[in-house]
Amino acid sequence: MTGFILRRLAVAIPTLLALIVLSFLLMHAAPGGPFTQERALPPQVIANLNAKYGLDEPLWRQILNYLWGIVAHFDFGPSFVYPDRSVNQIIAAGFPVTLTYGAIAFVVAVAVGVGLGVAAAVRQNSWLDHLAVGISIGAQVLPNFVMAPILVLVFTLWLGWLPGGGWGGPQFWIMPVIALSTSFMASIARITRSSMLEVLGSNHIRTARAKGLPEAVVIRRHALRPAMLPVISYLGPAFVTMITGSVVVDMYFSTGGIGRSFVDSALNRDYAVMMGITILVGALTILFSLVVDVLYAWIDPKIRY
Repeated sequence: MTGFILRRLAVAIPTLLALIVLSFLLMHAAPGGPFTQERALPPQVIANLNAKYGLDEPLWRQILNYLWGIVAHFDFGPSFVYPDRSVNQIIAAGFPVTLTYGAIAFVVAVAVGVGLGVAAAVRQNSWLDHLAVGISIGAQVLPNFVMAPILVLVFTLWLGWLPGGGWGGPQFWIMPVIALSTSFMASIARITRSSMLEVLGSNHIRTARAKGLPEAVVIRRHALRPAMLPVISYLGPAFVTMITGSVVVDMYFSTGGIGRSFVDSALNRDYAVMMGITILVGALTILFSLVVDVLYAWIDPKIRY
């Protein structure tokens, strides 16, 4: 297992470097610049700003300087729009918020989704199966950009139970978690149900039942673990999406997460902030892809790399 992890890391590091270089080239190839505004600045002012941030140097030198800052100092540089704040400070301020409601949304989506999927498979074609499938379909057709305004309308404007925005205690977490977890929960439930039905029809399950084992033991010990393999494949990228936040959730609920910072940086052409958040998402995606592979080997010992 250690050798496998080292081999994956040997592939992950060049992949992350390629992501950084490609993102850097694409952002600098876009028309305009960080100092392009509705009111044109004097050429001398723009030249001074480009010299201050190193934008007057050749592109290859800018890439090398940027990579050196990340590798040597873990420094993503200063923000072009907010000169008194660095990219590290912007991410450090927004990521804990996104991590909080993203992790809670992940736990809720997995718990509810797996529970619905298992219940639907075990009681196939019963009222419980139809109810679980109906809930999953209803949740799937209400993505977060539809769910978020509905939640604000009902629980804030009509009922006045929950705050419609901001960030603070648990009462601020409820609506962002619901909006973010709903569609993922529906997908997890559908995958779990399909996988569970396939496992329940396999030979080793029939053998376990023929031995007289209680149905709960058959489900828990013999069916649930292999049925989780397709679910885990989905959970890797889903977890990254949830813990890096949703732009819609940050925009609607004004949580102060990195989703709003990413949108603002795109609108303001703040290359440094966009690069920092892009690298964060890419690094987390690579990390949790490795975690998924390790979990595969743990769940099914027959899998070897």
